[in-house]
Amino acid sequence: MASTLTRRKYQCKDCVYAYNPLKGDPSQGIQPGTAFEDLPNTWLCPICKASKKRFKPL
Repeated sequence: MASTLTRRKYQCKDCVYAYNPLKGDPSQGIQPGTAFEDLPNTWLCPICKASKKRFKPL
């Protein structure tokens, strides 16, 4: 069972995209089950290209 931290979604403040750790981000090679906190600092929103710092927890 995934921890609450691993399952927490984060939404971009600049567009409608929400990162779902259960799905990952296949467009950038991020595997399902990857917590938002474990994304590399170079990861960008796949829709608007905002930085990881522009996301808020849901």
